[in-house]
Amino acid sequence: MKHTVQIIIDGKTTDLPVLEATAGLDVVDVRSLISQGVYTYDPGFLSTAACDSSITYIDGDAGVLTYCGYPIEQLAAHSEHLEVCYLLLHSELPTADQLRQFKSDIADRMPIDPQFAQIFNGFTQTSHPMSMLCAAVAGLASLFHEGLDIYDADHRLESAMQLIAKIPTLAAMSYRKSIGASFVAPDPALGYAENFLNMCFGETGKASHVSPTLAQALDKILILHADHEQNASTSTVRLAGSTEANPYAAIAAGIAALWGPSHGGANEAVLDMLKEIGDIENVTEYVNKAKDKNDPFRLMGFGHRVYKNFDPRAKIIKKAADEVLAEMGINDPILDSCQRP
Repeated sequence: MKHTVQIIIDGKTTDLPVLEATAGLDVVDVRSLISQGVYTYDPGFLSTAACDSSITYIDGDAGVLTYCGYPIEQLAAHSEHLEVCYLLLHSELPTADQLRQFKSDIADRMPIDPQFAQIFNGFTQTSHPMSMLCAAVAGLASLFHEGLDIYDADHRLESAMQLIAKIPTLAAMSYRKSIGASFVAPDPALGYAENFLNMCFGETGKASHVSPTLAQALDKILILHADHEQNASTSTVRLAGSTEANPYAAIAAGIAALWGPSHGGANEAVLDMLKEIGDIENVTEYVNKAKDKNDPFRLMGFGHRVYKNFDPRAKIIKKAADEVLAEMGINDPILDSCQRP
């Protein structure tokens, strides 16, 4: 049975259909209200569904996050990042042969043309890495524009694969530029996370030496952040893409939104906060500052506003972090990190 919601406007009753959700809350279809001369008002889209989706589901109260029906805990425990990428693109996990082919296809697309790499010559060592990444990804539109049909499913898939492959390379190049180091080319013998770590921290022309523990931890982090419903950057990409803009330009717009401290830039804000606190002796002072409503200081990085109970990703990240710290010989991570210069 179809349900409806009735709304009375100036004495006239209008029936609004209720769309049944596969999971989570049902939604009221308010599109017909404009014909009644009325808009809906929902700042921040806190109670607005902007599209249909079969990709990600979040229940913040219960601490649930799923990709195409798979719990994030299950994927983090049993899958690798490129396997999850395949899932998000095709709505099903790949077979062993499909995964091998997908990983090979991504590896083939990771290198950056030397002429295109000169885009980084326009930046200085003090340029923010996000500004460089944003410009570089937008620049990919100049390489992939002629003949690109966004209404062709194969063309869209190719764009997604190019982005999955090239963004780690461009991100690593942005980092290397910021530290004044030469670029490290992707190594076809390395996995996805290994390659990114090596491109960031390896040495040009030398054999790759990447810790499996670090690579596995990064791979899990990539899985946990592969998708998160209609967040700010996703919505920005959809808005830019709705103009039929080149998909690489739309992704660059999403990177610009991700940069902000109220979104992905919260990670940078945490580092800035730790630098400001400076020493473990100052922790109590800064906790008190955070509790003071008249003090502008804020504690950054303590949970995600969507999750009212707990963030299911936190336990996974903690386990990976503990493994990394153990390999580094850090027995008391909180005390040691606070005392580091």
